[in-house]
Amino acid sequence: MDTTPPRVVLNGTTLTVGELITLVDGAAVPEIAPEARERAVRSFRAGRRLAASGRLYGRGTGVGAHRAVSVDADDERAHGLRVLRSHAGGAGALLPARQVRAMLAIRANQLLAGGSGIHPGFIDALTEALRLGVHPAVNEYGAVGTGDLTALAQTGLTLLGERPWVASGLGGRIGSNGLIVSTGSAGLGVAAAPAPPEAVAAPAAVGPPAAPAPPGSVPESAVPPPPGSVPESAVPPPPGSVPDGVVPAPRGGVPEVRDSGAGADVAAVLDGIPARTGTPPLGAPARTSLPAPVTLRPGDALALLSSNALALGQASLGLHEVDRLLRATHAVAALALAAVSGSAEAYAAPVHALRPYPGAVRAAGEVRRLLGLPDRPENSGRRIQDPYGFRAFPQVHGCALDAVERLREVVEAEINCPSENPLLALDGTAAYHHGGFFAAPLGHALETVNLTLLQTAQLSAARLTALGDPALTGLPAFLAAGPASSSGTMILEYTAHSALAELRSCAAPASVGHAVLSRGLEEAASFAGQAARQTLRAAEAYRTVLACELVSAVRALRMHAVPPQIAVFTVADEALPDGTDDRPLTGDVTAAAELLRLLAQF
Repeated sequence: MDTTPPRVVLNGTTLTVGELITLVDGAAVPEIAPEARERAVRSFRAGRRLAASGRLYGRGTGVGAHRAVSVDADDERAHGLRVLRSHAGGAGALLPARQVRAMLAIRANQLLAGGSGIHPGFIDALTEALRLGVHPAVNEYGAVGTGDLTALAQTGLTLLGERPWVASGLGGRIGSNGLIVSTGSAGLGVAAAPAPPEAVAAPAAVGPPAAPAPPGSVPESAVPPPPGSVPESAVPPPPGSVPDGVVPAPRGGVPEVRDSGAGADVAAVLDGIPARTGTPPLGAPARTSLPAPVTLRPGDALALLSSNALALGQASLGLHEVDRLLRATHAVAALALAAVSGSAEAYAAPVHALRPYPGAVRAAGEVRRLLGLPDRPENSGRRIQDPYGFRAFPQVHGCALDAVERLREVVEAEINCPSENPLLALDGTAAYHHGGFFAAPLGHALETVNLTLLQTAQLSAARLTALGDPALTGLPAFLAAGPASSSGTMILEYTAHSALAELRSCAAPASVGHAVLSRGLEEAASFAGQAARQTLRAAEAYRTVLACELVSAVRALRMHAVPPQIAVFTVADEALPDGTDDRPLTGDVTAAAELLRLLAQF
């Protein structure tokens, strides 16, 4: 039986959000398309030719407000290292592994689109990190929607060997104990920086020398030192000594890093570019348990930084989760409609054919399908028309469905195109200095999702209230049993509105903010990264609101004399706790929140 995971081919043009999620979760491994890597090679060579014929921003000049400050040709490599070090100033909590892995995959795919001029070794190292299950330590704060500068600078220093790697915790392939591990300084000839204190787990004791580790295991160099000791890689060399791979510089200068071809397979090297045609065979022992350090070349630093890959990764994760919850909402809303014996006329196909918004048509059709209703249902409910939570569901929920599809279009456009500034023509004839890194399309698409999600969440809370109203259900108040003073599901309204308040705060547009930076040169910002984090938080809040509605809808249907014979109710009835006595409902809501993943597949 073949147990090797599937591959996702990164070619710079066709990566989907679904494929990205499989890479993020370790359900697939990345493979670089040979033609895409050749495109990156051409871009690298084009960058060298253009740099030789005239100044390029960030290579022959400083960055930001220093755009007019010239950089000497013999200082370009050291300048790039200074750019990475100076821009690696992120702060706040360390981001979860899934978000950082999404960033790595997206940045690799963008670079394969060509136009950056970066050395292809960086692309190889990014995909190798995904394959090996390690990622850089990246802090939450540092970007304003005009490039994820701090996150990508921290990534760059990790790829060079200056910063340690963090185990991603995917199947325990690397560092299953969760410790930060480091490659040392092979790519730069400088001492590796100690791991951030907040990210280092308790060191393990070091015992006597052990037998050689099996292929694919964590090397002894990755084992943390005893408490109180200093890692050997963090100890600076004795005065006057020269680290391996470094050519001494004049007094006050910067060491020259020899091009060692780090990361190359045993292959012919042309222009310092290792010849590769794909990824190592699946299941084959890795050459090392960590990506080999990459050698920094002129132009690499800014080329790596010119991207919103982190914001796009967070947006992709938020999109994936919101899409799943919106699909589950069809099932929950259908159950609630059945529980109040609501009118199906509001879901009739002829109604929505007259105003053919794709999302509204889809929402109405899904409810009809789940309840087994015809396209032209008759009104069999108790009322001529229902409250908005039921009657306006297709219109409101449809907007959220449409917003998610628009966000998908934006994300998949951005992860499959170059955003680097300057953008280099592959034939080496032109360099375009531009503002394509300004993430306005992404930010606005995210904010629309957040606003429409709030609207559909408010209808969910309204349906939850309706489920506790005897006038609408014909059932006991708050679906309680026992003495008349029983509270039943009363508290779920409070829980849902608490989560709804969080969602409301997430819907406040991040783009209303303003920033003037770098001595006035950059006088606006999209704040797309902030909008992406709002989407992630909004999805969590919405899950709780929807779970509360699901608990009440299932309880109400259980109280019907003849519960509906539909598949979604059968599954929910079996999965959720039973009983109508007054008791804590936290377990019910938790079970319902997990059940939403399954209901999304109906």
